[in-house]
Amino acid sequence: MKFLVWQWGRRGAGPRYAVQLADGLRGLDATTAMLSLSTQAEILRSAHPPVCELPFPTYGSLAGFLVRLALMPLQIGSLAARLRALRPDVAICAMPGPLDLLMARALHRAGVPFLVVVHDADLHPGDGLPLQMTLQRRLVQEADGLIALTSHVAAHLRAQGFVGNRPLIMTSLPPMTFGPLPEPPRAHGGKLRLLSFGRLRPYKGLDLLADALRLLGPRPDLEVRVVGHGPESAVLDALRRTPGVSVENRWVPEAEVGDLLAWSDALVLSHREASQSGVAAAAIAARRWLVATRVGGMTEQLGDEPLARMCDPTPESLSAVLAQLLDNPPPPAAQDAARTTWGDVAADMAGQIRAAFAR
Repeated sequence: MKFLVWQWGRRGAGPRYAVQLADGLRGLDATTAMLSLSTQAEILRSAHPPVCELPFPTYGSLAGFLVRLALMPLQIGSLAARLRALRPDVAICAMPGPLDLLMARALHRAGVPFLVVVHDADLHPGDGLPLQMTLQRRLVQEADGLIALTSHVAAHLRAQGFVGNRPLIMTSLPPMTFGPLPEPPRAHGGKLRLLSFGRLRPYKGLDLLADALRLLGPRPDLEVRVVGHGPESAVLDALRRTPGVSVENRWVPEAEVGDLLAWSDALVLSHREASQSGVAAAAIAARRWLVATRVGGMTEQLGDEPLARMCDPTPESLSAVLAQLLDNPPPPAAQDAARTTWGDVAADMAGQIRAAFAR
């Protein structure tokens, strides 16, 4: 079977997920995989860019997006012709984006069924762009099948009436690599380095982290970095005032993610809600310890992970688990535990898709 994996985001976890899924499919017997990325994708400018069989120009600004949207009816035919030349059997949208309806229409014209990997069935509080969920739900309605990374997301899709008689493929999010494996945690011999990384949005529970650190009190053996991009807020100011904490409100380029993970000993995911976490998947790939709240699909993703310690989404519970991490860190053997690989996920996904579309 020949798969086309597409993701037309410019930066962030979407293109990385698409690349690693395509690589996993390429490693299977009797399977071919091709990749379609935005020509503006940050990952294509990396030191080792992926093979991209169908690059597609998207946009670099809101004005550019509006122009692409207006020209969409005129682009369907030419894109369908490119798809016919590649001759995929099935296409997979690795993460929905604003222009995916163009690909959906071109795939239908070319006679190629497609599935959508739904990472979030609903917008998180304080997150998302205008029309983002409207466009995603339209794409989901036009898809021939859906893929969910957790049963949490699958349940929401069923409740919203988006599944019906179409295939719903269940899979998981394997460790996402951002460069070579770094030195083990605490190899630097200094303070415990705790990292909170990702979008600085309300659902990430940074207020829980600020309150937990206040309850923990000053610790000379702890250094905390909060790194990510988002609107300035009172909670970020509170974190800046906390001893031993630094806040870097900035976008972290693809090339810096590996170094940021290597700096850390542990990551804290103080979410108030979550479908699953790409940051957690990156931390596991880097063999970093994790402290995460039991919300949404997080328990499903991390419940059996030896590197992870789970807590309730309260300052008291988070503070207690951080104290345990400082005073009784996980054993080194946890770093070497067997984990699901992209090859495992790709093989299972391909098998389910073959079975679904063979009917």
